[in-house]
Amino acid sequence: MLGVLVNTATVLLGGLIGCFLKKGFPKRVADAILFALGLCIVYIGIDGMFEGSNTLILIVSIAIGTTIGTALDLDGRIHRAAHRIEERFRKTDGDGPSLADGMVSGSLLFCVGAMTIVGSLNAGFGDHTMLFIKSALDFVSAMMLSVTLGAGVMLSSVTVFLLQGALALLAVGIRPYMGDALIGELTCVGSLMVAVIGLNMAGITKAKVADLLPALVLVPLFYWLFGLIPGLS
Repeated sequence: MLGVLVNTATVLLGGLIGCFLKKGFPKRVADAILFALGLCIVYIGIDGMFEGSNTLILIVSIAIGTTIGTALDLDGRIHRAAHRIEERFRKTDGDGPSLADGMVSGSLLFCVGAMTIVGSLNAGFGDHTMLFIKSALDFVSAMMLSVTLGAGVMLSSVTVFLLQGALALLAVGIRPYMGDALIGELTCVGSLMVAVIGLNMAGITKAKVADLLPALVLVPLFYWLFGLIPGLS
């Protein structure tokens, strides 16, 4: 849970600092930081890909998983749902942002995405690296968001803690039933998604990462199936 606690704390601290920086953080500095962190995420993703030992599992899981995700339009559905939630809580009376505005916007920004899911699951398996990187990103983002939306952004730290904590505990619960080899394959596929997130952040690509998420569900299936076929395990 260390990664979850650190991410929660950085959102809270970033939101607090942003409330005092009413004049705003220089946008060019924020953009430069996010670009640099995006490159770091690409490195983290590439490094994690070497945890897997069966490239065929990666290829088949990503190919079929992306097909399913694209057919279901997962990325589009997630963004549309997030937009509807944000619109539902947005104030329209012109009196400035409410606590709900900041909390909902922050929760969507910090919790919607593949990095939240993969990072939280990895934290449950004992690897907090991804959530530490996400914490740095969320710290800067919380500052930027709270400058305009106020103290409500700090309340989104509760959502971050509850969602990521639940995913991490889920990973802890299923850990005894998973061998190191299977966890390595899951890490490999998840790390590929993280590398794509980094490329998106750096402005190099505009991939719909959420469409890749079904691949994580398929990894255990293909790991088991290939284990039954001589020469593929």
